[in-house]
Amino acid sequence: MNMRLPFVGSILGLVSGLVALLAAFPVMAEDSLDEKLERGRYLVVITGCNDCHTAGYAMLEGKVPESEWLKGDPLGWNGPWGTTYAPNLRLSLATKTEDQWVVFAQNLRSRPPMPSVNLNQFTEQDLRAVYAYIRQLQPLGDPAPGYLPPGQQPPDPFVSFPAPPPE
Repeated sequence: MNMRLPFVGSILGLVSGLVALLAAFPVMAEDSLDEKLERGRYLVVITGCNDCHTAGYAMLEGKVPESEWLKGDPLGWNGPWGTTYAPNLRLSLATKTEDQWVVFAQNLRSRPPMPSVNLNQFTEQDLRAVYAYIRQLQPLGDPAPGYLPPGQQPPDPFVSFPAPPPE
């Protein structure tokens, strides 16, 4: 009786199982990417990214085509800090790797009204999902206007915030 036959059968079974697993891997990776993109889209919506970074989104109650999302807004936010503009995230993230975005978002300190303190609290996994979602939108649109320091009159349109109450 040949003792090698059961061993060869075991090896063939193992190889067959590995081949089946490897054949299924692209489908599993695709599902994982789809889930990551859906998570990123969900976070963009529920955390209010579109409210500032998509022109007209808040005023139109979210009825802006997704193809127009996150292209920035020429609406200025004026206050004691100067005037800030919501940047075009599609262009901004096109210049960063995923790892660079994670470090940037975790350490962002920005002027109002950007709630950087909220962005800083995202998990790394959530930041990577937001990155994947925004990157799949393609880098379209124009850069937002640049920051204006205090004392410079911004062009219309802009929202004006009063100075905070004295402490």
